[in-house]
Amino acid sequence: MEIAVVKQSGESTGRKVSLTSEVFGIEPNDHAIWLDVKSFLANQRQGTHKSKQRNEISGSSKKLKKQKGTGGARAGNIKNPQFKGGGRIFGPTPRDYSFKLNKKVKDLARKSALTYKAKDNQIAIVEDFNFEAPKTKQYISLLKSLSVQDKKTLVVLPEVKKNVVLSGRNIQNSKIITADQINTYDVINAEQIILVESSLSKIDNLLNKQ
Repeated sequence: MEIAVVKQSGESTGRKVSLTSEVFGIEPNDHAIWLDVKSFLANQRQGTHKSKQRNEISGSSKKLKKQKGTGGARAGNIKNPQFKGGGRIFGPTPRDYSFKLNKKVKDLARKSALTYKAKDNQIAIVEDFNFEAPKTKQYISLLKSLSVQDKKTLVVLPEVKKNVVLSGRNIQNSKIITADQINTYDVINAEQIILVESSLSKIDNLLNKQ
Protein backbone atom coordinates (compact mmCIF):
# COMPACT_ATOMS: atom_id res chain seq x y z
CA MET A 1 0.00 0.00 0.00
CA GLU A 2 1.40 3.37 -1.04
CA ILE A 3 0.74 6.72 0.62
CA ALA A 4 1.73 10.16 -0.66
CA VAL A 5 4.21 12.11 1.44
CA VAL A 6 3.09 15.67 2.17
CA LYS A 7 4.97 18.73 3.37
CA GLN A 8 4.36 20.51 6.65
CA SER A 9 2.23 22.98 4.71
CA GLY A 10 -0.01 20.17 3.43
CA GLU A 11 1.31 20.34 -0.15
CA SER A 12 2.37 17.16 -1.89
CA THR A 13 6.08 16.42 -2.21
CA GLY A 14 5.50 14.24 -5.27
CA ARG A 15 6.94 11.24 -3.43
CA LYS A 16 5.19 8.12 -2.19
CA VAL A 17 6.18 5.63 0.49
CA SER A 18 4.96 2.05 0.69
CA LEU A 19 3.64 0.67 3.95
CA THR A 20 5.05 -2.79 4.67
CA SER A 21 2.44 -5.53 4.51
CA GLU A 22 4.03 -7.28 7.53
CA VAL A 23 2.98 -4.34 9.75
CA PHE A 24 0.19 -2.46 7.96
CA GLY A 25 -1.36 -5.30 5.95
CA ILE A 26 -1.84 -8.33 8.20
CA GLU A 27 -5.04 -10.18 9.09
CA PRO A 28 -6.22 -8.17 12.14
CA ASN A 29 -6.74 -10.05 15.40
CA ASP A 30 -9.51 -8.36 17.40
CA HIS A 31 -8.94 -10.43 20.53
CA ALA A 32 -5.26 -9.43 20.67
CA ILE A 33 -6.31 -5.77 20.40
CA TRP A 34 -8.84 -6.25 23.21
CA LEU A 35 -6.25 -7.89 25.47
CA ASP A 36 -3.64 -5.19 24.83
CA VAL A 37 -6.09 -2.32 25.44
CA LYS A 38 -7.33 -4.05 28.59
CA SER A 39 -3.73 -4.44 29.78
CA PHE A 40 -2.94 -0.77 28.98
CA LEU A 41 -5.97 0.54 30.88
CA ALA A 42 -5.33 -1.82 33.80
CA ASN A 43 -1.79 -0.46 34.10
CA GLN A 44 -3.19 3.08 34.37
CA ARG A 45 -5.19 2.21 37.49
CA GLN A 46 -3.71 3.29 40.79
CA GLY A 47 -5.53 0.63 42.78
CA THR A 48 -5.34 2.68 45.98
CA HIS A 49 -9.03 2.21 46.86
CA LYS A 50 -9.71 1.17 50.44
CA SER A 51 -12.79 0.89 52.68
CA LYS A 52 -12.90 0.12 56.39
CA GLN A 53 -14.00 -3.27 57.62
CA ARG A 54 -15.69 -3.78 60.98
CA ASN A 55 -12.42 -4.29 62.84
CA GLU A 56 -11.08 -0.92 61.53
CA ILE A 57 -14.08 1.25 62.47
CA SER A 58 -13.58 3.45 65.54
CA GLY A 59 -16.37 2.95 68.05
CA SER A 60 -17.59 0.91 70.94
CA SER A 61 -17.33 -2.86 70.86
CA LYS A 62 -20.02 -3.31 73.50
CA LYS A 63 -22.75 -5.81 72.71
CA LEU A 64 -25.94 -3.86 71.99
CA LYS A 65 -28.44 -6.21 73.62
CA LYS A 66 -28.59 -9.64 75.11
CA GLN A 67 -28.23 -12.61 72.79
CA LYS A 68 -31.64 -14.17 73.37
CA GLY A 69 -35.06 -13.21 74.55
CA THR A 70 -35.62 -9.88 72.79
CA GLY A 71 -37.65 -11.27 69.91
CA GLY A 72 -35.38 -9.53 67.37
CA ALA A 73 -32.32 -10.62 65.45
CA ARG A 74 -29.18 -11.11 67.53
CA ALA A 75 -26.78 -8.17 67.39
CA GLY A 76 -23.14 -7.68 68.28
CA ASN A 77 -21.65 -4.21 68.45
CA ILE A 78 -22.44 -1.00 66.53
CA LYS A 79 -19.68 -1.79 64.01
CA ASN A 80 -21.81 -4.57 62.54
CA PRO A 81 -22.00 -4.07 58.71
CA GLN A 82 -25.81 -4.20 58.92
CA PHE A 83 -25.95 -0.98 60.92
CA LYS A 84 -25.52 2.59 59.70
CA GLY A 85 -21.95 3.64 60.36
CA GLY A 86 -20.79 0.05 60.53
CA GLY A 87 -17.97 -1.56 58.57
CA ARG A 88 -18.23 -2.49 54.91
CA ILE A 89 -18.50 -6.11 53.82
CA PHE A 90 -16.17 -7.23 51.01
CA GLY A 91 -15.10 -3.65 50.31
CA PRO A 92 -12.22 -2.72 48.00
CA THR A 93 -8.65 -3.17 49.22
CA PRO A 94 -5.46 -1.80 47.62
CA ARG A 95 -4.40 -4.02 44.73
CA ASP A 96 -2.39 -4.09 41.53
CA TYR A 97 -4.54 -4.48 38.42
CA SER A 98 -1.69 -5.00 35.95
CA PHE A 99 -1.24 -8.37 34.27
CA LYS A 100 1.42 -9.83 32.01
CA LEU A 101 0.85 -9.99 28.27
CA ASN A 102 3.17 -11.90 25.96
CA LYS A 103 5.37 -9.77 23.69
CA LYS A 104 4.14 -11.53 20.55
CA VAL A 105 0.53 -10.80 21.49
CA LYS A 106 1.40 -7.11 22.03
CA ASP A 107 3.16 -6.96 18.66
CA LEU A 108 0.20 -8.65 16.96
CA ALA A 109 -2.20 -6.17 18.60
CA ARG A 110 -0.19 -3.15 17.44
CA LYS A 111 0.09 -4.50 13.91
CA SER A 112 -3.67 -5.23 13.86
CA ALA A 113 -4.49 -1.70 15.03
CA LEU A 114 -2.19 -0.14 12.41
CA THR A 115 -3.72 -2.39 9.73
CA TYR A 116 -7.22 -1.15 10.59
CA LYS A 117 -6.05 2.47 10.34
CA ALA A 118 -4.34 1.82 7.00
CA LYS A 119 -7.49 0.16 5.61
CA ASP A 120 -9.63 3.10 6.72
CA ASN A 121 -7.20 5.65 5.17
CA GLN A 122 -6.57 7.20 8.58
CA ILE A 123 -2.79 7.41 8.18
CA ALA A 124 -0.97 10.44 6.79
CA ILE A 125 2.77 10.67 6.10
CA VAL A 126 4.51 14.02 6.65
CA GLU A 127 8.11 14.69 5.68
CA ASP A 128 10.52 15.29 8.54
CA PHE A 129 10.05 18.63 10.27
CA ASN A 130 11.03 20.53 13.39
CA PHE A 131 10.11 23.87 14.94
CA GLU A 132 12.69 26.55 15.68
CA ALA A 133 10.91 27.43 18.92
CA PRO A 134 7.95 26.08 20.91
CA LYS A 135 4.91 27.64 19.23
CA THR A 136 1.43 26.21 19.79
CA LYS A 137 0.13 28.39 16.96
CA GLN A 138 2.60 26.74 14.58
CA TYR A 139 1.45 23.28 15.66
CA ILE A 140 -2.19 24.24 15.12
CA SER A 141 -1.39 25.50 11.62
CA LEU A 142 0.25 22.12 10.90
CA LEU A 143 -2.97 20.32 11.89
CA LYS A 144 -5.05 22.77 9.83
CA SER A 145 -2.89 22.30 6.75
CA LEU A 146 -3.48 18.53 7.05
CA SER A 147 -7.24 19.12 7.63
CA VAL A 148 -7.25 17.23 10.92
CA GLN A 149 -7.73 20.10 13.38
CA ASP A 150 -11.18 18.77 14.40
CA LYS A 151 -10.07 15.16 14.79
CA LYS A 152 -8.34 13.19 17.52
CA THR A 153 -4.78 12.97 16.22
CA LEU A 154 -1.73 10.91 17.09
CA VAL A 155 1.58 12.35 15.85
CA VAL A 156 4.43 9.83 15.74
CA LEU A 157 7.95 11.30 15.73
CA PRO A 158 11.14 9.33 15.04
CA GLU A 159 12.75 10.70 18.22
CA VAL A 160 11.97 13.34 20.84
CA LYS A 161 11.86 16.80 19.29
CA LYS A 162 11.49 19.10 22.25
CA ASN A 163 10.05 22.10 20.40
CA VAL A 164 7.38 19.99 18.67
CA VAL A 165 6.42 18.23 21.92
CA LEU A 166 6.15 21.54 23.80
CA SER A 167 4.14 23.09 20.97
CA GLY A 168 1.56 20.30 20.89
CA ARG A 169 1.16 19.26 24.50
CA ASN A 170 -1.53 21.85 25.23
CA ILE A 171 -3.79 20.76 22.35
CA GLN A 172 -6.71 18.80 23.76
CA ASN A 173 -7.33 16.25 21.01
CA SER A 174 -3.74 15.72 19.91
CA LYS A 175 -1.07 13.45 21.34
CA ILE A 176 2.61 13.30 20.39
CA ILE A 177 4.68 10.16 20.89
CA THR A 178 7.89 8.70 19.49
CA ALA A 179 8.00 5.60 17.31
CA ASP A 180 9.23 3.37 20.14
CA GLN A 181 6.29 4.47 22.35
CA ILE A 182 3.59 3.41 19.89
CA ASN A 183 0.85 1.37 21.56
CA THR A 184 -2.46 -0.20 20.62
CA TYR A 185 -4.64 2.05 22.78
CA ASP A 186 -3.32 5.32 21.33
CA VAL A 187 -3.59 3.99 17.76
CA ILE A 188 -7.18 2.78 18.21
CA ASN A 189 -8.18 5.92 20.14
CA ALA A 190 -6.97 8.32 17.43
CA GLU A 191 -9.11 9.25 14.44
CA GLN A 192 -6.07 10.22 12.37
CA ILE A 193 -2.46 9.09 12.67
CA ILE A 194 0.26 11.43 11.39
CA LEU A 195 3.52 9.58 10.83
CA VAL A 196 6.70 11.55 10.30
CA GLU A 197 8.44 9.92 7.32
CA SER A 198 11.56 8.71 9.15
CA SER A 199 9.45 7.13 11.93
CA LEU A 200 8.15 4.52 9.47
CA SER A 201 11.41 2.57 9.39
CA LYS A 202 11.60 2.65 13.20
CA ILE A 203 8.08 1.22 13.51
CA ASP A 204 8.96 -1.51 10.98
CA ASN A 205 12.11 -2.42 12.92
CA LEU A 206 10.22 -2.38 16.21
CA LEU A 207 7.37 -4.65 15.12
CA ASN A 208 9.27 -6.86 12.68
CA LYS A 209 12.05 -7.97 14.99
CA GLN A 210 12.50 -11.72 14.92
